[in-house]
Amino acid sequence: MHRRKGMLKEYYTHRYLLLMLVPGILYYIVFKYLPMYGIILAFKDFRIMEGVFASPWIGFKHFSDILDSPDFWFVFRNTLVLSFYKLIFSFPAPIILALLLNEVRAAFFKKFIQTITYLPHFLSWIILSGILMNVLSPSTGIVNVILTSLGFDPIFFFGDADWFRTLLVSSSIWKEVGWGTIIYLAALAAVDPQQYEAAVLDGANKFQQTIHVTLPAILPMIIIMFIFAIGGIVNDDFDQIFNMYNPAVYSVSDVLSTFVYRMGLENMMYSFSTAAGLFKNIIAFALVIGTNYIVRKYSEYGLW
Repeated sequence: MHRRKGMLKEYYTHRYLLLMLVPGILYYIVFKYLPMYGIILAFKDFRIMEGVFASPWIGFKHFSDILDSPDFWFVFRNTLVLSFYKLIFSFPAPIILALLLNEVRAAFFKKFIQTITYLPHFLSWIILSGILMNVLSPSTGIVNVILTSLGFDPIFFFGDADWFRTLLVSSSIWKEVGWGTIIYLAALAAVDPQQYEAAVLDGANKFQQTIHVTLPAILPMIIIMFIFAIGGIVNDDFDQIFNMYNPAVYSVSDVLSTFVYRMGLENMMYSFSTAAGLFKNIIAFALVIGTNYIVRKYSEYGLW
């Protein structure tokens, strides 16, 4: 009883802080949890006139259709290839940038670089796609103007399948590398300066300090972010791809999210697209669980 009164007193003392949580909690309830009832569409033959609950149950038929669909496996392969490239190039980028920024001692220059690299994160892919289309235009874009002035043929980056994945990966790095450094800079700020002093006394140079002091200190954070990145392998960036792809590059850019969008909103196959989306999320969940299990087996770090 005494403990309960103590908890109530704590809640009352921090009542204003707790009230600040209410908008966030309501957001997740309204926009994340309540819509989950729509998952049952994956197991129904949804008919608009009958509604979600009155539509007949058909079990796992849509999942069977997905596994038998050559289009699904085509976009699944594209998703894995694109996500693999992003994992190789995009995942280390914020770590490298954070390590470089950590060595900058001029406060003004450091803040200037952070501002420049953070800014693209706050711009939508619609705006960034428009910028890229102008900069990379085959006729008037500054990149192709420079290429032609040097005697090279212009490149249609948005229409050439050989270049489009490179464009997606590089633009993704441009947009998110700065924002991704925040969590690593926070981890770097927690490193004990005495460790660097001890390394200097042992004769370690900057590179050796980074390898033997800095990286081990932020390794737990790197592992956690890597687990999340593995889970996101099948969760491609729909906003980016939808605003940048076109029929000329469908062979490399048509991915799971665009497939679900096309089946659901364009072809009105709501149940099929829901099943495809659920199948994708189940794979993502399994990847997170599996990766965390492997990491915990060979190290002391992990999500739990």
